[in-house]
Amino acid sequence: QVQLVESGGGLVQAGVSLRLSCAASGRTLSIYTMAWFRQAPGKERDFVAACTWSGTTYYADSVKGRFTISRDNTKNTVYLQVNSLKPEDTAVYYCAADLDYRVYGFSIPNNYAYWGQGTQVTVSK
Repeated sequence: QVQLVESGGGLVQAGVSLRLSCAASGRTLSIYTMAWFRQAPGKERDFVAACTWSGTTYYADSVKGRFTISRDNTKNTVYLQVNSLKPEDTAVYYCAADLDYRVYGFSIPNNYAYWGQGTQVTVSK
């Protein structure tokens, strides 16, 4: 089992930056990919970014250049640096963990067996 706990969300004005964190516990040595998804009210859960054990990263087109995912395997933590926030970034941000080795499918929620409870990010104009 893997437990994930997100932190770092909040209510911010447009243009500012935040750093979200997700701390993993349990079978952390078995985690291959850690990722961030987000879900806005009334919408589906969307892929944001993923980072494999080796540090390979993947991003949704909508966040490329503004968001950066990083991973500290010594702390079992994945981060999401979110810059130049926009009102449309408002959502609950979820951390996810995949124990399986894969070379594709990082954006598919069903490929992740473990999820955190989410952290709310609200961006005002």
